[in-house]
Amino acid sequence: METVRFEELNVRPEILRAVVEMGFEEATPIQAKAIPVIMDGDDIVGQAQTGTGKTAAFGIPILSKIDPKLKKTQSLILCPTRELAIQVAEEIRKLSKFLHGIKVLPIYGGQEITKQIRSLKGGIQIIVGTPGRVMDHMRRKTIRLDHIKMVALDEADEMLNMGFRDEIESILSEISEERQTILFSATMPQAIMDITKNYQKNAKVVKVVRKELTVANIDQYYYEVRPKNKLEVLCRLLDMYNPRLSVIFCNTKRQVDELVSSLQGRGYFADGIHGDLKQQQRDRVMGSFRTGKIEILVATDVAARGIDVDDVDAVFNYDIPQDEEYYVHRIGRTGRAGRVGKAFSFVVGKEVYKLKDIQRYCKTKIKAKPIPSMDDVMATKLDKIFEDLDEYIKSVNLNDYIDLVNEYVDEKDYTALELAAAFVKMKMEENLGTDSFDMDRELDDADQTGATEPGMVRLFINIGKNHKASPKDILGAIAGESGIPGKLVGTIDMFDKYTFVEVPREVAKDVLHGMKNVKIKGKNIHVEIANKK
Repeated sequence: METVRFEELNVRPEILRAVVEMGFEEATPIQAKAIPVIMDGDDIVGQAQTGTGKTAAFGIPILSKIDPKLKKTQSLILCPTRELAIQVAEEIRKLSKFLHGIKVLPIYGGQEITKQIRSLKGGIQIIVGTPGRVMDHMRRKTIRLDHIKMVALDEADEMLNMGFRDEIESILSEISEERQTILFSATMPQAIMDITKNYQKNAKVVKVVRKELTVANIDQYYYEVRPKNKLEVLCRLLDMYNPRLSVIFCNTKRQVDELVSSLQGRGYFADGIHGDLKQQQRDRVMGSFRTGKIEILVATDVAARGIDVDDVDAVFNYDIPQDEEYYVHRIGRTGRAGRVGKAFSFVVGKEVYKLKDIQRYCKTKIKAKPIPSMDDVMATKLDKIFEDLDEYIKSVNLNDYIDLVNEYVDEKDYTALELAAAFVKMKMEENLGTDSFDMDRELDDADQTGATEPGMVRLFINIGKNHKASPKDILGAIAGESGIPGKLVGTIDMFDKYTFVEVPREVAKDVLHGMKNVKIKGKNIHVEIANKK
């Protein structure tokens, strides 16, 4: 993929500022090809699938041509569904953040029409609507078409599949022929060609040829997470799988910097590369990554072009990429030289639908995985230690050391089993730190915490009524930070300066771990196993 930056597309400074804030370093292929054509005022037929950045491809030129002083509808964008109309309107709002005076409104069926009529009276320059509801407003004369200079049909083939051909043709026939008509479609059936012939003028055709890319030898998984839990889940996966080298992809330069800082703060050997770094800095970071001086490389898509390292064990999509092709390029960093690689993706909310688009494009299966608990991390680490021990025992002669162990256990009155267990525990503490084991020691005494229900552990939290906290605040923090369902939380006893809360014993470690560095009502809180009184 050829790299084209937005600065090269003569995008208005205000829009470019919004693009930078949204975190996009470069134009996607359809944006790079379509934006100059639309900016020149030509009609266009763009063939591109969902997930290629189409909205910005027509949204940026539309915003460039809107007159904010004219409080009339100047551009109409038609979408097949209410969900797409809302999504397109939201992205155009983000792109227009620094263009003062531009109003964007989605209109669609299912929403009370009187509310839409009130909004339309406020002077909307860009309407994003479904064909049926736009026709309804046209009949009511609540949408005026006489100032419209640009019309965009998004996912035109889908609108035709849904039976909107008559509405589309009626709408286009009512708008001045001097308009610019923009059409985007994933496929080009005859009906699309008919609309192009009848309602466009010398339209230029822009296609994005999608490469057939394979993702063999890569095990792919995804985790549904909350944004604030991404770091914790990432660290657990790093601890579980312990990849020798891993690459983590973020969509924005800011996120790269923040994640690198967080990982370094937790003791990981991590560094980052993105478009703002000078070539000398990139070379330094890549040199450290290739030699293993750093084990985790955090990168944006643009900066990652230069990564050519064969022995990357795992790739993490900390953010889902904006283009499906980027997903393939990202995870292709692992699974090389005949080895099996692993790819992990973090999905937030509705991004799960984006993941389905990626699966269709890649013709692959990305399996859902539950977020690992601390017990899962420890169990995986333990399995790896025993695997390493098994290989070691088979490869060396231990006779002299067996004699030494026998002498030691005779002298100290230990059993060989106790000595072996101590070595395994020491190895685990080296890998995971002592926090988890301190929790284990505390949980061994969990039955002594004064919990009112069997199987529950009573926790102490140093915040209470005097801090204007409520049981709802406590419940929300526990559920939000540890990821456990709120219904699992038991009795919450709140006093003036502190609170006791009961949680199931099996999730107590997750709660203690998740509640580190948490604030409630602006107060840094501390959570620990309660002492029975």
